[in-house]
Amino acid sequence: MDTAEKEILASSEKYAKAKGFALNSDKKILGMVIASLAKNKKEKGFAYCPCRALAGNKQEDAKNICPCAFHLGEIASDGHCRCKLFFAK
Repeated sequence: MDTAEKEILASSEKYAKAKGFALNSDKKILGMVIASLAKNKKEKGFAYCPCRALAGNKQEDAKNICPCAFHLGEIASDGHCRCKLFFAK
């Protein structure tokens, strides 16, 4: 795990703890999501959720920066966000 991935994992852990969520317990899936977030941050400048399509408009795409604008509703209805980074406890 590189530095960017470690930073994203640490911030995701902190966010999950503050919100009463859990991170995905499947280490393989967790690693894939974290790696995708880090790749998006490196390539696109922001940690866009890997499960979201981008429009190419920074203002419109801002809602897709992790934690995205949709995750709270998804966790409430499905028990996890679409990319399966955050789960309800």
